[in-house]
Amino acid sequence: MSGQVIKVKRHEKLGVLERLYVPMIVQGLAVTAGHFFRNLRGFITGKNRTDFVVQYPDERIDYPDAFRGMPVLVQLDNGQPRCVACGLCEFACPTDCISIVPGEIEGARIERYPEAFNIDMSRCMFCGLCEEACPEEAIVMSREFEISSYDRRTLNYDKERLLVPETLLKRRLEFLRGEYDRVHAGGERRS
Repeated sequence: MSGQVIKVKRHEKLGVLERLYVPMIVQGLAVTAGHFFRNLRGFITGKNRTDFVVQYPDERIDYPDAFRGMPVLVQLDNGQPRCVACGLCEFACPTDCISIVPGEIEGARIERYPEAFNIDMSRCMFCGLCEEACPEEAIVMSREFEISSYDRRTLNYDKERLLVPETLLKRRLEFLRGEYDRVHAGGERRS
């Protein structure tokens, strides 16, 4: 397929209006006005809407499975966290917003548990590195992202506020397990 040759007129004399860029400004305003009035007509009549507007908070969109909201702890059926207080999420966190105080249980199936598990949500950047570092799928990124507050102290989430039943996190856990299968099936991780 041959291309079209366009000759650029570099030495052409521009008129007064062209030197002021008035025709280009008028052309840009015409395009903007066209979009504005087409969208206004669609908004008023409700037909032929070409814009994508979500009337938040009345309307919500369903985010994809890869969406990362705030990190939460997975709660087992007995009410305890799945976390074994290994500290890998705390180590992987680039903002150091996770702090864990480990405790030990004598004679239990899970020997360690977090006595205290705190996340400072005012520092968390929702990167998901804690989720990737966790070998137990104990900390996952939820779909919750609306955590505004007037007081910074209320953004320090303790273990009780972070616990979410496993049934509510089923969609995210299935996504993570699907990602693990994809990585292990190919033999090497794709970037």
